[in-house]
Amino acid sequence: MPEELSKQYNPKDTEEKWYKIWEENNLFSAKVSPDKKPFCIVIPPPNVTGILHMGHALNNTIQDILIRYHRMKGDEALWMPGTDHAGIATQNVVERSLAKEGIKRQDLGIDKFIARVWEWKERNGSTIIAQLKKLGASCDWPRTRFTMDKAYSESVSEAFVWLYKKKLIYQGYYIINWCPRCQTALSDEEASHVEMQGSLYYLKYPLKNNPAEFITVATTRPETMLGDTAVAVNPKDSRYKEYIGKTLILPLVNREIKIIADSVVDVQFGTGAVKVTPAHDPNDYRMGKKHNLEFINVMAPDGKMNSLAGKFSGLDRFKAREALLEELKQMGLLEKIQEHKLSIGHCYRCHTIVEPYLSKQWFVKMQPLAKPAIKVVKKGKIKFYPPRWTKVYLNWMENIQDWCISRQIWWGHRIPVYYCRSCQAKNPAKGIIVSKVKPEKCPKCASTDIFQEKDVLDTWFSSWLWPFATFYWPQTKGLSPKGTSPKKDLKYFYPTSVLVTAPEIIFFWVARMIMAGLEFKKQIPFKDVYIHGTVRDIEGKKMSKSLGNVIDPLEVIAEYGTDALRFSLISITSQGQDVYLSKERFEQGRNFANKIWNASRFILMNLKPANSSADLCVFFKNEKLDIANRWIISRFYSSLKKIDGDLAAYRFNEAANTLYSFFWHEFCDWYLELIKPRISEKQTQLVMYKVLEKTLRLAHPFMPFISEEIWQRLPQAKDSIMRQKWPHLQPDLINPDDEKQMQLAFDIINTVRNMRAEMEVSLNSRIEIKLILCGKSTEKTITPLINYIKNLAKVDRLSLIEKYIPEPNEFACVFKDMHIVMPLKGITDVAEQIKKNQAKIDKLKSEIVNKKAMLANKNFLARAPKEIIDTEKVKLKDMHEQVSKLEVIKNGLR
Repeated sequence: MPEELSKQYNPKDTEEKWYKIWEENNLFSAKVSPDKKPFCIVIPPPNVTGILHMGHALNNTIQDILIRYHRMKGDEALWMPGTDHAGIATQNVVERSLAKEGIKRQDLGIDKFIARVWEWKERNGSTIIAQLKKLGASCDWPRTRFTMDKAYSESVSEAFVWLYKKKLIYQGYYIINWCPRCQTALSDEEASHVEMQGSLYYLKYPLKNNPAEFITVATTRPETMLGDTAVAVNPKDSRYKEYIGKTLILPLVNREIKIIADSVVDVQFGTGAVKVTPAHDPNDYRMGKKHNLEFINVMAPDGKMNSLAGKFSGLDRFKAREALLEELKQMGLLEKIQEHKLSIGHCYRCHTIVEPYLSKQWFVKMQPLAKPAIKVVKKGKIKFYPPRWTKVYLNWMENIQDWCISRQIWWGHRIPVYYCRSCQAKNPAKGIIVSKVKPEKCPKCASTDIFQEKDVLDTWFSSWLWPFATFYWPQTKGLSPKGTSPKKDLKYFYPTSVLVTAPEIIFFWVARMIMAGLEFKKQIPFKDVYIHGTVRDIEGKKMSKSLGNVIDPLEVIAEYGTDALRFSLISITSQGQDVYLSKERFEQGRNFANKIWNASRFILMNLKPANSSADLCVFFKNEKLDIANRWIISRFYSSLKKIDGDLAAYRFNEAANTLYSFFWHEFCDWYLELIKPRISEKQTQLVMYKVLEKTLRLAHPFMPFISEEIWQRLPQAKDSIMRQKWPHLQPDLINPDDEKQMQLAFDIINTVRNMRAEMEVSLNSRIEIKLILCGKSTEKTITPLINYIKNLAKVDRLSLIEKYIPEPNEFACVFKDMHIVMPLKGITDVAEQIKKNQAKIDKLKSEIVNKKAMLANKNFLARAPKEIIDTEKVKLKDMHEQVSKLEVIKNGLR
């Protein structure tokens, strides 16, 4: 006999226990099963530096719901786990750790520093994995991959060499986003722009042959003027036509620079004349190439001015700006400074203002890769949920730029490019060897003096391979560490089924994975992309430590339990919409868990195990069930149908709320109350038990721990609930007529309860109710409901009457196509009730007059915020509705 449920549910007693059992019994494991349909999700790999935040909690709860759901549906469900080496982020963390010891990475050198990073990773890298387990994530953990493990690194090298051989990877000097703090290149997506208040500086450049005459240029970055090699004007700008081709003297440097004409110059910006600094601006770079200008880089990688900056050498770029402007002012060459809003790129990791910087980098040509990736989305082979993200994806892809993939940091995948010193000594452009492994000798001159490229690859270059590299692509022989065949696994589980991710990495990751899948596997990487919203605080602000509005999911789990966290998050998350969260929101999930526990305890305490074994469908066909049992069965399968449809369409909150509404309001509030007088009857015992156990199966993907704990106490329980089948939809057991009939009973009960409340009649007072039937409500429809109505509305006598003759001391209410009449004689003073009701009406009407006057007051409307005015209008509307309601009560009293 299963152990009885305790009086209260304590998550701490169940969660760790069941997770350990699930893991020990390999219940999360997936394997190639030809007789099963595969369902696969690859986890968006969290950074090894990461700790669980609410974004992780939402993202991974959604994935776990899908995995548990499909596992129960009979699919071979694999959730592939792993972590990302997070190049810049991890290097920064380790550097900060070294700084506490008074050490810089340069003091250690590359090899020792990398060794320290690996030590840090072994110590701390599994923290996020442990926290995901706390969340209930049912990943196939023995398959866990890391983007820097040996086999994965081989996949990365394979991809680089592949693209290089196809001439899709090239190296060159280009203007890139440079972070002076991290001292590395960044892709455009890694240098997000922030609108800031800046200045527009008007600088005067004197003409060579007439120093008293100037051309004034406007710039937002005056410190870069030291690298100017021209001034450009629009050829159609009549103000400057006579100056085109003339020579200027660059102040402070005394370098001669030409005035050139180029149609890209905006005549409306500043003075219409712009300084051209090809080494420090992407537009100027293109102009420099077009006009064959000199490229002068005046800045060092750390953001300080270099030797080409003359007297400003060694100064930080912003200090140099101040000093330079002061000198120009003294020389009379600073015409004016205007306030100017500008959009400035910031490093996505350290938030330092990035510098457009001329640098030799490695790039991937993206347009050839983007074309097929655009086509598969346009053809619907990959679908975005919500669909609005399709347009965002296509817009970016159709305007894609080449991807800078080299990074000047130490932690990451070293670019698989090698150089022969002997060949380069003869010709620096020669001696380049692209190879997955270090060659023993140069294939051209046979020299063994070979060294590897120092730069590492952008973290996203490894991440874009994730859906297939996690299956050991391109390995085709041997076994993976788990003992499975990589070739068979990849063929079976790829393409994966769905990707669940956040909107901010559509460009970083989602788009690139689609391109990589089509390039390296000739297949899409996933069929669906579900983009969830951002978790914000209750006021709509993004959670951040600096704002002090972070809600720690681990603290929520400690206080409310994991199931409460998961269910609360999902139930308030509309498809693709941001989540507005407060600590109090988790009370809903906790309360629901308690409701499930208490209802289960009540049922199991009243259940005779012998009455729980029959098959519900067979029993339904062979036995004549009463209306209440038919109704709850119909409602269960109607709810199941809705939940199935919602999960298939990624409407997780609707699925969760359907489950909540069914169990709390229909099963607990109505059904269990309806059956209490005859709970020992065989048909009722079977139905209440079967609906409970089926509902536990529905709840399991959302609330895995409590559903397992209760499941194990069921008399028919065998094995884990995880290994049970998802309830099979039985359309024949859905009966809209039964549902409509029982709803009529509930409406009558609720109306009678409201009538009691309006007349201040205690629930202890047994009353009489008359139902005057007319129209479609027949005696045949109501008769089977009479005992339920009497019991739940606490009615002593209920009469069905065809014709209503009003009598004194009654309260009558029109409901649908019937009258509900409650005789009040001997129960309450009708005259006093009429008097109270009228007093309420008079008071409200007086308040309405005042409210209307306020909303007609021009001074109020001019001064009050729109939100206040809208609130007052809503209050006025509510008052009118209250008056209408009281008038109905007044008319019903006799």
